[in-house]
Amino acid sequence: MSNRDWYNPQYKKWRLDVYHRDKFKCCWPNCKCKTKLNAHHILDWSRYPLLRFNVNNGITLCKKHHKIVTGRESYYVEFLSSLIIKAKK
Repeated sequence: MSNRDWYNPQYKKWRLDVYHRDKFKCCWPNCKCKTKLNAHHILDWSRYPLLRFNVNNGITLCKKHHKIVTGRESYYVEFLSSLIIKAKK
């Protein structure tokens, strides 16, 4: 399952769990956006299949910030992981 099945119940649950943890808002510092949200995989979907549905491998980002990190995940792993710690508080 290298391609995402957006309708897969496990994937839908993962997304919703990420959104709930992040209170349905973008986790990027100083961003208050609550619309056009994406549940983003911190360690990418294709190279880390065992983490695909791990909530701690996801973060809520608005469209603008999602665009910044997409394709550059390896540069943002530490930063995004630190944001999750803050989101859990």
